[in-house]
Amino acid sequence: MSRLEEHQVRELWSRYKHHGDQGARDRLILAYAPLVKYVAGRMSNGLPAHIEESDLISYGLLGLIGAIERFDPAREIKFETYAVSRIKGSIIDELRSLDWVPRSVRSKAREIEKACALLENRLHRAPTDQEIAEHIGVSVDEFQVTLSQIATASIVALDELWAISGSDGDQSALIDTIEDPKSNDPSRMLDLSEMKSRLAAAIDALPKREKIVIALYYYENLTLREIGEVLGVTESRVSQLHTKAILRLKGRLRDEIEPASIG
Repeated sequence: MSRLEEHQVRELWSRYKHHGDQGARDRLILAYAPLVKYVAGRMSNGLPAHIEESDLISYGLLGLIGAIERFDPAREIKFETYAVSRIKGSIIDELRSLDWVPRSVRSKAREIEKACALLENRLHRAPTDQEIAEHIGVSVDEFQVTLSQIATASIVALDELWAISGSDGDQSALIDTIEDPKSNDPSRMLDLSEMKSRLAAAIDALPKREKIVIALYYYENLTLREIGEVLGVTESRVSQLHTKAILRLKGRLRDEIEPASIG
């Protein structure tokens, strides 16, 4: 955030939310604009060269504006947490609308997701690269190339595992499902708790190096290059590990909803 004191920010929120002061709204946008650059910078890693970071910033700014307009300061949620989710969602939605990911890559990603879920059910552990490669009928080298293709063309991220679709098809971020203290319906909080438990269990079942990548990237906010330095591997290898971890998680979580048939 820009150099505004905490009490100044609270005053801006009050002026905007209670009095509809558009000047206060504009100042809040400027104050939180660095969040957009931060998110866009992280998401630009691994995207095709023709997608510029400045475009991601433009997409993310729409998410920030929406977050400011929808945020309720009375809720016990830090605005930065809420805004980052909205910014990411806005960027992802815009990238999806561009439809730049080849259909063949989407198909390969889904095939690996299904393979991971089926093999994990069969083996009762995370399958190795060799086992996944054999299952989908390719060599380990070809499997590694496929992971690189998915990583390069994909915006798949752990955040998307927390997306919830409403009956109208619109997706909400997980943060939007947090129970309002004024609400009389505790069932959504129970659903949220169960979702957290499932995701935690899925992450815990990952192979050690993939678990480390997830922890360092999402919880310590390290870049892929920095994680590579920690693990002593290349950035492209970290990208592969991240992609493989996400595909495992998506496969496992989807399999809990639609169990894979064991053959």
